[in-house]
Order: sequence, then C-alpha cells, then structure tokens
Amino acid sequence: MDFGERLYRLRIERGVYQKQLAAYLHVSVGTISNYENGVHSPDLKALRRIADFFHVSVDYLLDRTEYISPIDDLNRELVNQYTSGNVMNTILELSQDSCKDLIKYLDMLKLYEERTAQNSAHT
Repeated sequence: MDFGERLYRLRIERGVYQKQLAAYLHVSVGTISNYENGVHSPDLKALRRIADFFHVSVDYLLDRTEYISPIDDLNRELVNQYTSGNVMNTILELSQDSCKDLIKYLDMLKLYEERTAQNSAHT
C-alpha cells in the first residue's frame, strides 16, 4: 500500500473529511486529493503534521511498518521508569523459544484480565 492509499484509509476510518485535514495542514482540498491519488507527496513538515493529526508514526504512513502508534508511545512509562521501548528492546534480545513462551504468557494474562473484567461486570 502506498502513502496515498494509507492516508485515504486512515482518513475514512477516522471519519475525517479532506476539508478538515486540509484546514489543519493549511493546504487546499486539492492538495489532499493529490496526496491520496499519488500525484504529489507531502514535504517532511506536512508528513509529520499528518502523522500528528492521525496520531500514527511516519513509518506507518510510509508503509514501512504495520505498527500504527506514534513513536512517542515507545517512551511511555509503563512501570517504574520502564518504558514501552525498554520492553521492545528486551523482547528483541530474547531467544526464539523465549519469545514463544512470552507470547503464551501474554495470551494467558490477557485471558485472565478479560475473565476478571467479566466477573466484575456480573457483580
């Protein structure tokens, strides 16, 4: 998927009109249309503003990753100064077997939280 397709899909999924995005970027509706149709590409400043507007990463817009969250989320503190980025770096250092075990553990933890939430809802 190219930038234009990704921009179009994001805009439609989020219920944003070309006019709204154009106003935010201080460009014409035609410019947004040109971006979406692959006629023109945004400059770096506009690309960053588009990423900020949709709260996604520039790499996501450029189809370099399916990771949609902005890079700032990697700096988000989870527990005791341990960030999402720290977790990612730790995972990347694990062996393949340990990664498989981690996925199993995360699946069990998610299931536990879902069941706990269901039980709380019934009380």
